[in-house]
Amino acid sequence: MRTFKNYYAKTSFIGMFIIVLSTFLSLQSCKNDKKETEQDTIVEEQENVIEIITEEMDFQMPDTISSGWNTFRYKNLSPQTHFFLIDKYPEGKTSDDAENLVAPVFDSAMKLIMEGKTEEGFAEFSKLPEWFGEVVFVGGSGLLSPNQTGETTLNVKPGKYIIECYVKMSNGVFHTSMGMTKDIVVTDADSGNKPLTSDIDISISSTDGIVFNDSISPGKHIFSVLYKDQITHENFVGHDINLVKLDENANLKELENWMNWADPKGLIEPAPNGVTFIGGVNDMPEGNIGYFSANLEPGNYALISEVPNASSKNMLKTFEVVK
Repeated sequence: MRTFKNYYAKTSFIGMFIIVLSTFLSLQSCKNDKKETEQDTIVEEQENVIEIITEEMDFQMPDTISSGWNTFRYKNLSPQTHFFLIDKYPEGKTSDDAENLVAPVFDSAMKLIMEGKTEEGFAEFSKLPEWFGEVVFVGGSGLLSPNQTGETTLNVKPGKYIIECYVKMSNGVFHTSMGMTKDIVVTDADSGNKPLTSDIDISISSTDGIVFNDSISPGKHIFSVLYKDQITHENFVGHDINLVKLDENANLKELENWMNWADPKGLIEPAPNGVTFIGGVNDMPEGNIGYFSANLEPGNYALISEVPNASSKNMLKTFEVVK
């Protein structure tokens, strides 16, 4: 009898142990399945965003992307201010042409302008290749200060493109000449993404300037930018949208002058004190629309375009985000 009880107790203990072990393994399996599901979800979300990283004078990103709507998450991990601009060059032209045939002309022109020889400097642009007039700017990010990340969503058609940044070094040399270009291919395969739903709508044109509802609350916002028209301004580029966080010591006149690359002190490192660039939508053709997102804390901000005398063109607009 004692033996049977011992046996019964032993087998009951083993049975209970097996049940507990099975339950534990089942829970672990559920956890692992959950982790795998979460990882799959994370991977899927990451695949829906094209990440671009700049650490020096580079664009670290895929060489090939899908056509259609794409969100570009641009991380500026360098000590300089940057943006990315997508250029449609004529058939057969590549980033080598941009660096070897286009950039040197801009560098020599800028050198003369910085020496005070403005007329001679602008005369240099006659040396640009004839096909340069066919280049189309199809969008990109706004300016980003060091250690800032911006998200810009664009609809890109199939084809071959060049990505560039033409902010200037402290000596006036454009980042393009420093190798900040990259060839990318946009395939026929559509991304399947849809245009974003914005909560703040901006329009920009040469006639009305920047128009938007400046009553903006703190938090994350998705801005749409409609290009009602597009023209070539005095500095040979079109208008765009750049979002700027203004500190208490920011000087709007300095910011306005700095946004014109053709000015000897324009678009050159370092950026003006008291301003932090946090994204936007770069130069696009008439009728196009792009999106950008930003998480806004209470404070003072500005939307500004990269054109000469932005305020006189209604392309410098300030606003306050209040709690």
